[in-house]
Amino acid sequence: MGKRIGLEVSLSAAEAVKMADVDCIAAYPITPQTHIVEHLSELVNDGELDAEFIPVESEHSAMSVCTGVAAVGARAFTCTSSQGLALMNEIVHIAASMRLPMVMILANRSMSGPISIWNDHTDVMSIRDCGWIQVFANNGQEVFDHVLFGYRVGESQKVMLPVMIHIDGFILTHVIEPVEFWETQQVERYLPAFKPIHALHPDRPVTMGAFGMPSMFSEVKVAQDEALIQSKSEIMAAWNELGDLVGRYYRPIETYRSEDAETLFITQGSFGETVSLVVDALRDEGKRVGLLMDRLWRPFPLDEFRQAVGNARNLIVIDRAISYGGQGGPLAMDLRSALYKERNQPNITNFICGLASRDVTIDDFKNMFNRSMEKIEGNPREEDFEYYGVRGK
Repeated sequence: MGKRIGLEVSLSAAEAVKMADVDCIAAYPITPQTHIVEHLSELVNDGELDAEFIPVESEHSAMSVCTGVAAVGARAFTCTSSQGLALMNEIVHIAASMRLPMVMILANRSMSGPISIWNDHTDVMSIRDCGWIQVFANNGQEVFDHVLFGYRVGESQKVMLPVMIHIDGFILTHVIEPVEFWETQQVERYLPAFKPIHALHPDRPVTMGAFGMPSMFSEVKVAQDEALIQSKSEIMAAWNELGDLVGRYYRPIETYRSEDAETLFITQGSFGETVSLVVDALRDEGKRVGLLMDRLWRPFPLDEFRQAVGNARNLIVIDRAISYGGQGGPLAMDLRSALYKERNQPNITNFICGLASRDVTIDDFKNMFNRSMEKIEGNPREEDFEYYGVRGK
């Protein structure tokens, strides 16, 4: 059993990066991810981590450096938020298409404008389809574990893809939580040395990221999509290995009191732990309510989601981002698509809330439950999404 420490989640994330023995950190500061790279710079400066720390001039450069580092067969790390992600967007897509493993933490924050430093999932959803493996963490322990998981999965020769870990800005990044650190021997057992299939080297010339003519571009992109879909078996294997090693087993869809539920809340990120308290309260009132927490965002776990929904009659999907003009939130639209052909398709109501960290309380989630029941019982064809708590709406 590793040592349990009370530590800010950002600092524990940096400690996990240290335990992964990365070769290079390239970063540009942006709230609320800055504490992660600040601590990594201290670890490198103090000799606790033998790595290159490159303070680049922009997030575009940070991702460019990580791409170069991964291309020569070294282990790279970066992190960013919001507008920083928007600036590195071009290279984010290139890293995935070139099949270059690395880990990036995205400290989730609102996309401007207006300017906001607070948390929601608009930055996540802006790169939903960038080709990276993407997972959500609900608490500090999950962040720590998934840094090591990210390298274990991404660097597998069956996968060779970058991995993005989503953690809610401020709600997690700046909060002190108890985190169980791994023993060095556990890390060594779980995370082998990075052995790329192809690497840039002057003695063995290869071409990466060459020009793609229309006659072959579609085939290349389909192959990239298939690689991401096929990565799920290795993701599952890595989670099982992690559980066998440290006793924490993760799943694509985490469930809470869902076995006999008629109504299920669906969440991503730190809202899940709050909603679990709502489920307990509603259960005490005799209501058969449960919770599904989506951990694996890409590749999307269709089969696991359908199985977890089971015979539930109602789904209450909580989104923290707007799909502008799309009539709902991104998570809800994906789930509707997943269940479109199901024989017993449940009623789906969608609430968009918590934008820029506006408070959403236990009472608010109870109100969403009651509002959903009113819609379903009164007029199931009524508009099935709404902006919760928006003044004048």
